[in-house]
Amino acid sequence: MKYKQAGRIEEKISVVGLGCWAFSGDDYWDNSNDDKCVNVVGEALDLGVNLFDVAPVYGKGHAEEVLGRAIKGRNRSSFLIASKCGLLWDETGREYNWLKKDSILKEIDDSLRRLGVDYVDIYQLHWPDPDTPLDETLEAIAQIRKAGKIRYFGVTNFSTEDVQYMDKAVPVATQQALYNMLERNSRIYHSLKLVYRTERETLPQALELGQAFFPYTPFLQGLLTGKFSAGDNFSNHDVRRFNPKLNGERYKLYFGAAEKLKAVAEKHGHPLYELAFNWLAQNPAVTSIIGSSLTPGNIGRTAQALEWEITPEMYAEIDPIIAPFENL
Repeated sequence: MKYKQAGRIEEKISVVGLGCWAFSGDDYWDNSNDDKCVNVVGEALDLGVNLFDVAPVYGKGHAEEVLGRAIKGRNRSSFLIASKCGLLWDETGREYNWLKKDSILKEIDDSLRRLGVDYVDIYQLHWPDPDTPLDETLEAIAQIRKAGKIRYFGVTNFSTEDVQYMDKAVPVATQQALYNMLERNSRIYHSLKLVYRTERETLPQALELGQAFFPYTPFLQGLLTGKFSAGDNFSNHDVRRFNPKLNGERYKLYFGAAEKLKAVAEKHGHPLYELAFNWLAQNPAVTSIIGSSLTPGNIGRTAQALEWEITPEMYAEIDPIIAPFENL
């Protein structure tokens, strides 16, 4: 396993991170199974993966519970848990952004209980809440940090302006944003508008401030693994069914580009997922790549991508394929 060091994080972090959205259960993600998820975490730990990214909203608390079960009895100081706050749900399952102080104080205790731990290493604001002043949110973060319930403060999906403002009150150690070969400065994620442009804004800021940067959806929710077909790929309840880039007419554009990238990868003796992973890993601003897996052996195969590097000749073949997606 390879590791990277970010200026604001004491520990070196594995370049391969494990995202736990797929731990939500099969009501949210095809083929999700609790025992399978527990085994995947064990495999990741044995391979040296030391970053696990989860959120309360994943499976409405279920993913945190599964991760807690998987790490029970493990050496707590040997890995980092990154969880989130501020994306809640009501009795109908409707999700909404809520970063009020009292809510965050409750959310962290709920997460600690579900995870079965005394602290979360990296606590991230999941999405901006336009109805709550940042100062109120930061009061809560400062309070739980002082209480030892979190070690580092991070954000996901925030603008560089908001990060700059927050950093003056509570140091922002990490940023997480949508980023992959075909979503470089994307304006939307599923149906949600993004208030940042990752490649143009977030990555330079993270480098300048010494923050760890975690790209999420590194394989565009599975498309860049090279295993999707030109037709339907999901059941009606899989959350990816609602990603407009992976369904309907728009999918043809993304699938076509993925097939071209797959041809480049295979020409040079590698599967597409290794190419997609390396494209991120070789970026100096990228710290750990948050990917999901439910298949035994996938994490080890992904780590093998770190054994080679993309050459200038390969970049010359890749760049024309991904150039049209720079601002999509």
